[in-house]
Formats: sequence, structure tokens, C-alpha cells
Amino acid sequence: MSGNRPESDNPADDRANDPGSGVERYSGEESVAPEGRSLTIRSSGDRGQSLAEQTALLYYRMTWRMPLHRLRLSGKLPLRLLAVPVDPVDGDRVQGTAVRAGYFLFRGLKKKLEGIDFSDLKLPPAFEDYVHRFVWLRDLDTAASRDQAVPVAEKLMEEWLDANGKKIRQPAWRPDNCGWRLLIWASHAPLILSSNDLIYRSKVLNNIARTARHLDRTADKATSSLGRLVAWSGVVAASLLIPEGRVRRIVGEAGLEKAMGEFFYADGGSVSRSPLNQVDAVILLSMLKQVYLSRDEDAPEFLENALALAVPPLTGLTHFDGSMGNWQGGGATSAEQVTQVIEASGIRARPLRQARDWGYQRVSSGRSVLILDAAPPPIARMAVAGCASTLAFEFSNGDNRIIANCGGAGLVGATIPASLARGLRTTAAHSTLCIDNSNSTSILPDGKLGRGVSEVELFRRDVENATRLEASHDGYGRRFGLIHKRLLLMRSDGLELRGEDMLIPDGKKRRRKKKDIEYALRFHLGPDIESDLISDGKGVLLRLKDGNLWQFRSTGGKIMLEDSVWVDGMGIPHSVMQMVITDTVGSGGGATGWLLKHMG
Repeated sequence: MSGNRPESDNPADDRANDPGSGVERYSGEESVAPEGRSLTIRSSGDRGQSLAEQTALLYYRMTWRMPLHRLRLSGKLPLRLLAVPVDPVDGDRVQGTAVRAGYFLFRGLKKKLEGIDFSDLKLPPAFEDYVHRFVWLRDLDTAASRDQAVPVAEKLMEEWLDANGKKIRQPAWRPDNCGWRLLIWASHAPLILSSNDLIYRSKVLNNIARTARHLDRTADKATSSLGRLVAWSGVVAASLLIPEGRVRRIVGEAGLEKAMGEFFYADGGSVSRSPLNQVDAVILLSMLKQVYLSRDEDAPEFLENALALAVPPLTGLTHFDGSMGNWQGGGATSAEQVTQVIEASGIRARPLRQARDWGYQRVSSGRSVLILDAAPPPIARMAVAGCASTLAFEFSNGDNRIIANCGGAGLVGATIPASLARGLRTTAAHSTLCIDNSNSTSILPDGKLGRGVSEVELFRRDVENATRLEASHDGYGRRFGLIHKRLLLMRSDGLELRGEDMLIPDGKKRRRKKKDIEYALRFHLGPDIESDLISDGKGVLLRLKDGNLWQFRSTGGKIMLEDSVWVDGMGIPHSVMQMVITDTVGSGGGATGWLLKHMG
């Protein structure tokens, strides 16, 4: 299909072509749109857990508090861990310094350590997970020497054990938190197991063993596919690090392989379609691989294969500068962070250009990169801050993010309150078409995704001088009787992007209202871009931070410049502008063409 496609100038792409670079190639077949015909991508229609499933899960969690479950967690006390695996990921130095200074720091929120109640933290859910997973231990290890870190770590460890060691409750003992905690404890054992106090050491080792036994019984009950992946990874890690783990290893590896099948699509992307989840999964499996290596054993083939498949979809969302785009709740993760995750995995591969299930199309030409969301949103039970972003795109040239999405809905913290996060999930927060200021997929009051896009049709063609993408979705068919179709044509040198957005009558459904409906085409600009309207009202001149000039023009409707926001990978919003084309459409449909071109 891509035999006539010119070589990319993107270094991230070309490393995989260099036989002397030590790069491991992605050998799996991509799920592609066949040449010359369209590919239909359908949603499963899953709307989340049923009431019966939720009730059964609630009852199961209540059994954790019963004496029988606590009795099951009793057993032989391990005298030591069999190995100390390497943590392949560095911590956050700023957050680690904060722990030394006497408080937890997470996404701009602070919690004093003096007098902290680990049994009732009263923090946002993501912050509580950060504490209970002991991710702060990694941060502390990065920011301080061993002598400086050990007293702090041991004091907090003992306080946490006093509050949560014997009482099994949420969220401290949620399966995914237990899995992460066990892996972090093992990787940073010198910080928490260096004490000469035998009573303290026995409390830590006993709780590690209790955590493993808890995971034995709860790993398959985690509420999300990522949660089950984490929990089963914890079971496998425990089997390798705690004596007499042969049976646990057999059961754990079987559960882990099953959990991988639930979490990953065949193309290696996560079922949640969330880059945040994808990053977590790559880090998780990289840590588990280090556990095997610490025991001088090779990781099983299915784990190695999963890592090899998971990296290309992740790098497929990166722009020319190596930073990641804003998709499904994620912020613009920096190139340094992406590089660290990839290096931790040990996998180097060409970015995945197109995938039916993961759902993102990537075009790299010259110094430009185009990324298109060409699949329905994630199914309800798999969504993590799921966004109504179908057919949104991002476009960059060199280090400049020219067209972007707002992003950041999954990074709730001090700078992104829950109310703003909800707005960042909407169709209007993405560079795509929005009819009557409504979402292409509804966002329900409980945060889940409702009705909307159930089918996306995709056509892709790579030829000598351009790449052509055509995609359409039915998200507005039920309400307005219209199909949104988007055509994108990027020149082979990456200096021109042509587009056309069409609203086509849906032959299956009749729209009740006969009056014209207003629609808006939104193009959110990246940071550090100066924008000025051209006098005729049909164009915008864009000045990039590197001095380059680009021009945006439209064939129909009036262009306006409005305020917008762009969220970076740290969850910090930046004020930017957006170009908005508004027009009306009747029952017969309509179209708006536009052009983004480099001017010098």
C-alpha cells in the first residue's frame, strides 16, 4: 500500500530504517484501510456495567471486611525478598523534593505529611492513588541520596502500615493499587527495608506477603482492563520475589496473558484508546520484565510480544519533535517523557501509521506530522476521561504544534478542576466539526459516554506526491439526519494541508426539523502562535515561534478568532486561540473547504 510513499524526514520514523541503529522493527501487520476501498470501524455498543454487575462487585468488596478474608491473608512470613528489580523509569524530581520538604505534591495539589491520616486522605481520586501506590517512593529515590531518603521513606511506610496494614478497605487495597504498590515496593526495597529494626522489617515483609495473597483472590475482580493487567502483574511479581511461588507463578502468568488480551487490541493499542493508559501499560510491563531479569530469567514470550506491540501505537501519536498529541484525556506529553518510557521498554520501532482498532491515522511528510482520530470513542466500560473527538486532527511542523486539541481531561488537579475537565471532553474542545453546539457522542452526567458515533468509515491512499485521508462518522445521524465526512490531503513535502468538511444527508434517517442548523468548524491553535485575521475575513495569518509564516483560508463561512486552551503533559493549561468557521446547513447538506499552507 505504501510502496510509492516517499521516505519521511522525521528522525523518529527513520531510526527504524537504519540497520545499524540497533532498532527493533515492529513486525506485526498493521490493521489498515485497504488501498482503493473503505474500511468500516464499528463500536461494540457496550454501555458499561449493568446494575447486576455493579451490585455483585459491591457485594464482593464488602466481603473484604469480613474475618474470613482477613484470615485468608494470613500465612508464612517471608524473611526477605528474593531480588530487588531495577525501576526502569525515573521519578519526578520536583515531587520527590516535596516529599523531603514535608508534603505530597501532585498536579499542583499539596498534602502535608505532618499529621496525615492514611486511612482517610480526603484527596481527589488520582491523588489518593498516587499516595497508596507509593509512586512518591520513586520520586523520593530520584530526588535524594539513599541516606537522605531512607528515614523519610521508613517513617511514612510505618504510618501507612499502621493505618492500612491490617484493615482491608478501598482505595488502599483496590487490586490495581495493590499491584502498583507491590512493584514499587520491590523496586525501591532499599528505602523501606534497610532498617535494623526487626519488628519494623517483619511488618513490611508481612504486608508484602498479605498484599500478594489479596491479589491472588482479587486480581480478576478489578473494574477496568488496565486494573486487571496491573493486578495480575502484581501476582506474577510476587511469585518471583517471594519464596515458594511456583504455583502462584503458573496461575499469575495465565491470568496476565488473559488480561493482556482484554487490554490490548490486536494492533497493540489499548481498548480505552487513551495514551495515558498506554503509557501506564508500557511502564507496567517494563517493570515486570525487570522482575524476571532480577531473577536471571527471561520474560515469557507473550510479555515480550505485548511490549513490542504496545510501543508503535504510542509513538504513532507523537509529532515531529517527539512530543505526544492531546487525545482521549491526555495532555501534550513531552518528548523527554515519551523517550524515557520507550527506553524503559527496550523496544524501538517505527510509529504505527494506521490502525483500525487503536483508531489513529498518522501521516508524516517532510517535517510535518498529521494525526487523525478515525474511530468511535472507547466503549463505556473502557473509557478513561473519554472524549467526543471523532474526526478531530492535529498538525505540526518541526517543533511547532500548529493545529491541536485542547486535551487534559484526564489530568484533574489544581489547575484543571473537574468542571473544566468535563468541558475538555466535548467535541468543541477538539479540532473538528460540531453541529448545533452538541457533542458527536454524548457525555452523560456520571461521566460515561452515551449514544453517538457507532460507525466510522475510512479510506486512505498514499501516492507519490500526497497522502489522502477520507473518513466519516454517524454521530449526528440520529439527531440531525446528517453524516460528517472529512477529507484531508497532505502534500508530500508537508507544507500544504487541504481539507473539506461535508455534511451529507443520512439515507437511513430523516431529520424532523426542516429549518437550517448552525455548525462550527474549530481549529484550535498550538502554543506560541500569533494569529491575525486577513482583511477579507476568509483567512488567518499564523506566525510560528521559529519565524515561519503559515496561512489558513476557507472557501465558505466567516472565520473568527476566539479564545481557547491547550493543556501540556503536566496538566497545566495555556491560553491559545482557535479559528472558528460558522455556517448553516439545510436538509440537503453542505460543505466547507479550507487550506493550510506554508508561506515562508
